[in-house]
Amino acid sequence: MKSVLQQATSFSPEGASQWSGNLGRLSPIPGDVLSYIHDSHGMVGQQQITSADGSLVPPGQMQGGKKQGVSGESSEVGQTADDITGELEVVKEGRIIGRLGPGKAFGELAILYNCTRTASIRVISHAKVWVLDRRVFQRMMMRTGLQRMEDNVQFLRSVPLLQNLAEDILAKIADALEVEFYPAGACIVRQGASGDTFYIISGGSVKVTKRSENSEGEEEIRRLGRGDYFGEQALLKEDHRTASVIALSPGVECLTLDRDSFIQLIGDLSELQEKDYGDKLDYDLKKLGNSGSIPSSTAVTAPVQSTPSTEGLQGQDSFILSNTDSETTDVDPEYVDIQIDDLEVVGTLGVGGFGRVELVRHCRNLTLSFALKCLKKQHIIDTQQQEHVFSEKAIMMSCRSPFICRLYKTYRDTKYVYMLLEACLGGEVWTVLRDRGLFEDSTTRFITACVVEAIEYLHARNIVYRDLKPENLMLDGRGYVKLVDFGFSKRLGLSSRTWTFCGTPEYVAPEVILNKGHDRAVDYWSLGILMHELLTGTPPFTAADPMRTYNVILRGIDAVDFPRHMTRAAVSLVKRLCRDAPSERLGYQRGGIQDIKKHKWFQGFDWEGLRERTLPAPIVQKVRGPTDISNFDSYPRETEVPPDETSGWDMGF
Repeated sequence: MKSVLQQATSFSPEGASQWSGNLGRLSPIPGDVLSYIHDSHGMVGQQQITSADGSLVPPGQMQGGKKQGVSGESSEVGQTADDITGELEVVKEGRIIGRLGPGKAFGELAILYNCTRTASIRVISHAKVWVLDRRVFQRMMMRTGLQRMEDNVQFLRSVPLLQNLAEDILAKIADALEVEFYPAGACIVRQGASGDTFYIISGGSVKVTKRSENSEGEEEIRRLGRGDYFGEQALLKEDHRTASVIALSPGVECLTLDRDSFIQLIGDLSELQEKDYGDKLDYDLKKLGNSGSIPSSTAVTAPVQSTPSTEGLQGQDSFILSNTDSETTDVDPEYVDIQIDDLEVVGTLGVGGFGRVELVRHCRNLTLSFALKCLKKQHIIDTQQQEHVFSEKAIMMSCRSPFICRLYKTYRDTKYVYMLLEACLGGEVWTVLRDRGLFEDSTTRFITACVVEAIEYLHARNIVYRDLKPENLMLDGRGYVKLVDFGFSKRLGLSSRTWTFCGTPEYVAPEVILNKGHDRAVDYWSLGILMHELLTGTPPFTAADPMRTYNVILRGIDAVDFPRHMTRAAVSLVKRLCRDAPSERLGYQRGGIQDIKKHKWFQGFDWEGLRERTLPAPIVQKVRGPTDISNFDSYPRETEVPPDETSGWDMGF
């Protein structure tokens, strides 16, 4: 459970697959195994599972006395025991803590991301298990998610009222559709009743009946099946149904959208139809097509208008440069002549598995200081993060916002790649939060507003941040907040999604956990989580381990008990940001991020003063000079020298 005394740990996006395991002959998944995965884990829907015919390895032989999933090792697969005989025991630190029999599973966290095993599984008697590899699972989820979205968009294109809308708007509508099932004989729409819901038949069929003035009974006038729709006029105005629609055997599945959700999402339909959108999709997005960047790992991105195929599952993860990113990605001219040998280390600002962040100063201009991020090249290779490091550089070099930490220049040698960054000597927001326990409304409002400005800047350039938390917010000398650490950030074109599983467990949005694909809406979710943590000292969703945390998240924000000291306005904003459905989140709807700025919690806030940096900051740390590191925790000196790495992957960094 995370508290203000414990820093959050992020899990990294995975790079290109290096897994060389042989899946052998794949077999269809038995129904009992499918039911177990579906009922017990809730991570995937029945549709995704049943479409994965042949995605599980056939029952593997486990010999007595052998260990599977050894504690401390990284994990690639989750395993599910079927109803064949066999018994396993769970061993942790040499002690037996449990037993597993038929119908039990282990390693379920491994199908989400590359985590370290927390226990070992020892085979007591000869056993057989079904094994699901994470990369197979992720590709399966991505493929079915894309297919479902493509089907929904195609359904919408067939509706005359909607067919002239831009691709990105159709994608938003498709994402907002809800699935409803009606058993045989159910009356979906009744003649004469008023209605505000639009229906698309995605499975099964219905009969349409009409009651005439000269007849007491109802006459069947037509039948509708998959791809047909009814009630579209309800999106324009309150619709009085002119006929009844009744579900036929064995039942019908409909995609539904009510008028209020439609208007909140994209506004008035008549206004949208009159707009000339022109060519909304970026040239680079059009080039993606079916050969878009969808690698064999969990890090995948694809425009929703492309049809998923086996061919589309090749290649490497990439980021899309759009026309909105016209800012330079070159070295800042003010610091172009600074070489790494001109810098001397003053002290350490932070440490992590990747390396360290050092405060450095120019050896000839002692008033000039920077933060130097030192990334171990071998660690980058080991964790397959090469592309993400290049992406971080490209994104940060292109950003020119007072609410985002500047990247001035990069270097490399045989052991490290380096990023020369703006030094924010006020320290981390997390450190202040840890020391104070929680923040007042006014302090949280100022910090949140700075983050909103940063997110607005990024989203306008098709960049999704994906790692919002107090640890990634730095205070400058005037107390203004800047976003740092863009290792998880990614460029996404219009109507594109990514399937990368990354972030901090307490901040992960439901669509990431459920492997539905995600976009910039995840930043609005994490903004709500951040608000809650700043105001209370803890995120709203916490548990003893990541899997339990994900289950708590999936229960929804409405299940959270908010502390009494939180104002109604603050609770309202958190709840509107943390909606399960991305289309319902404030910031993602038709008003965009302005809806957040106009919320009553921000009533009276001086946004112009914030942008012009004339608004007094609530937290101004004492900074005695350009080399003062007193606002940071103390760290031991680096003693381990990383090995040389000379493969050349960092050419051009």
